[in-house]
Amino acid sequence: MDGSCVLLHKSNMMKRKSRPAVPVPTYELYGEDDPAGSQFWVHCETIPARSALHHWEIGFHRHEQYFQILLVTGGSGDAIFEGEIARFEPTSIVSVPPAVGHGFRFSPDIDGYVFTFLASRLPVRPGEPNALGRFLSSPRVTRLPAGDRDGELILSHLARVAEEWQGRLAGRTVLMETGLAAALALSARISAQDRTESEGVDENDRRIEAFSALLHREVRNHRPASFYASALGITPTHLNRVLKAKTGLGTQDLIARRLTEEAQRELLFTPGSVKEVAFRLGFSDPAYFSRFFSRQTGMTPGAWREIETRQTGARDNRTFNVTEH
Repeated sequence: MDGSCVLLHKSNMMKRKSRPAVPVPTYELYGEDDPAGSQFWVHCETIPARSALHHWEIGFHRHEQYFQILLVTGGSGDAIFEGEIARFEPTSIVSVPPAVGHGFRFSPDIDGYVFTFLASRLPVRPGEPNALGRFLSSPRVTRLPAGDRDGELILSHLARVAEEWQGRLAGRTVLMETGLAAALALSARISAQDRTESEGVDENDRRIEAFSALLHREVRNHRPASFYASALGITPTHLNRVLKAKTGLGTQDLIARRLTEEAQRELLFTPGSVKEVAFRLGFSDPAYFSRFFSRQTGMTPGAWREIETRQTGARDNRTFNVTEH
C-alpha cells in the first residue's frame, strides 16, 4: 500500500453504533422532492456539483428504485451505510444498491462522478447466486489498484458513460448501459480478489480499522497518540510502526491530516472568523491553529479560504443539465 492510501483497509468497513429508528428520507436525486421533475433512468453529475450545495455532506437517505455508483478520483471522505462507515480515497468505486440507507461526508477537494440509474437496468439482479449478484447486493467501497488493467478499464467505461450522458448522439442509451454494466462487472472482480486476499487479515489490519473509527470520533478532541494506542491495547511506538507499515504515514501524520480536513470544511462552509473556526476545532490558541494549518497546507487559513471559495464556485458550474429519459 502506498503512502497516499490513508486508512483504506481490505475490508473497507468499520462497525458503528446502530442508527436510531427514525424515518429515512427517500429521494430519486438527493434533495429533490419533485418526482415529476426527476423521473429518469440514468443521471450523471460531478460529486462536487451536489455536495458543495450541502457543505460537502450528504445526509442519510435512500433511493427506492435506483442503484448508485460514485467514482472518486480526487479528495477523500466517509460513506455511512446503515450502521457502518467506510473510508474512501482516490481512486475508488462506491456502490450503493437501491433501498439501502446511506450518506456521505466529503473533503472539500473531492472530485469524481455520481451515476444514478434504475436498478432494473442492472445486468443481473442483486443477490443472484453469482459473483456479480453478490457484489450488487451490498453497499461497498472498492479501491481500484494503480496500474491495474481492470481498474483502468473501469475508469475508461465510466468516463465514456459521462461523455455519452452529456451528448445526444445516436446509440447513447446502449453505450451507457453497456458501460455501467462493464464497470460493475469489473468492480465485482476486483472486490472478489480483495476478499480472497483479506481472508488472511491479521491483527494489525483490525487495529487500523479500530484506529480509523476512533479518529473519526475524536479528532476534534485533540487526543494524543497515547490515547489511541491505549484504546487498542498497544504502545504508542507499536501503533506508529503498524500505521507506517500499512499506510506509509505515522500516527501524528494521520491525526494531523484528518484534523486539516475538518479545518478546511469549517473554513469553507462557516461564516465565522478564523479565530471562531479555531475554537470550534478545539484549539485554545487561534495563533497556534494558524501555524498548524500553514504547516499542513502551505498557506494561512484566511488565504486558503479565499482561494478555495473561488475554486469551489468554479467547480459548482460543472454540473450537467441533460437528463436521459
